[in-house]
Amino acid sequence: MKQKSFIAFAVAIFIIAALHTPYCYSTNSYNRSYYLLESFNSQKQYILNVAVPQSLYEYYRGMDHRQVTVEDFAKFVTPYPLKPIADKLWEIYSTHEDFANGVLMIMHQIPYKVTLPAKYPVETIVENVGDCDLFSYVAASIMKAGGLDVVLLYYPNEAHMNVGVYLPTPPQHIRPRISVRYVTYNGNRYYIAECTGGNWVEGWRVGECPSDLLGAKCQIIPIESYEESTPQQVSASYNALLPSTLTLAVSSNFGIQGNTFTFSGQLSPKLQNQTIIIYFRVGSSPWNVLAITQTDAEGQFSLNWVARETGIYQFKASWSGNDVYSGADSPTVTITILSTFLLIIVAAATISICVGIVVFLLSSQGFYKVEEPTLPSVSC
Repeated sequence: MKQKSFIAFAVAIFIIAALHTPYCYSTNSYNRSYYLLESFNSQKQYILNVAVPQSLYEYYRGMDHRQVTVEDFAKFVTPYPLKPIADKLWEIYSTHEDFANGVLMIMHQIPYKVTLPAKYPVETIVENVGDCDLFSYVAASIMKAGGLDVVLLYYPNEAHMNVGVYLPTPPQHIRPRISVRYVTYNGNRYYIAECTGGNWVEGWRVGECPSDLLGAKCQIIPIESYEESTPQQVSASYNALLPSTLTLAVSSNFGIQGNTFTFSGQLSPKLQNQTIIIYFRVGSSPWNVLAITQTDAEGQFSLNWVARETGIYQFKASWSGNDVYSGADSPTVTITILSTFLLIIVAAATISICVGIVVFLLSSQGFYKVEEPTLPSVSC
């Protein structure tokens, strides 16, 4: 009985310690900036500022990165989170060719490094490094987000990848003495878009092909099934993005199965109708989306959650930002959910320990005999 009580007491101590374990989480976004030329005939430049919420980066880090077949390449094309970048490119470019060349300017500013395993575009932007396939995934994602028809081009003998992009008319900005290169797929011409190279001003343009790929065997990978939506997007602007903050509080950090918890938070600046994502994970598992809610006129939000399973849960709130403010993540909050059965065991163990202590204290009095003092006799 004493051994069982000790085990239950140890479990209770562990739970209390877990409740007071701090979980730190950065509230900053990852910020990147890229130069863009208005056109190849103009020296006017733009600076595109991009911010990636840390929660979005962690979300993609927790996704499946395995590549079993060549067709798996297409799953790394994720247009939706990069759509704000595409929208900004359309603000300065008016043709599909100029838009595609703008994307290539961005790619030519990311340092090259052989990278394994494969990464999703959000990861490549945050880590600011990659190789030919990672660059191709980012370029194809932005082009798809901008409405362009693209395919991935894989060169097995050269272990290389780039992008093929359909244009309504042949490219007009090919440099002298360079022939236009393309592949034909479903009756359309997809012009070569080489994503590697470190010179964003004089780098490869749509329709130009590196000499070592001329005549190389190419496998066309259509992008027909790709991720159409994700919890969040990056934020992008030609102005410096202003910082934002987000808080998250919970009604209680402890409960049992079936309890209802209330989450609440504050977005600063106080913007209405902004989408707030609540992420969660149990232990060290990947982050997943718990719920999506909206801010009110004061930038506040709240929602209820019913705990169905036991475990130590971590939660955080995230806002994607917009073209004025970068996104923000809240600090992480923790909730420990116990089963009713375990709670009964802990309570019983605690009572047993208390009773044992009382019994011990009472019984210990029997080891000492208290004698009354003998008064000396007095003779009169």
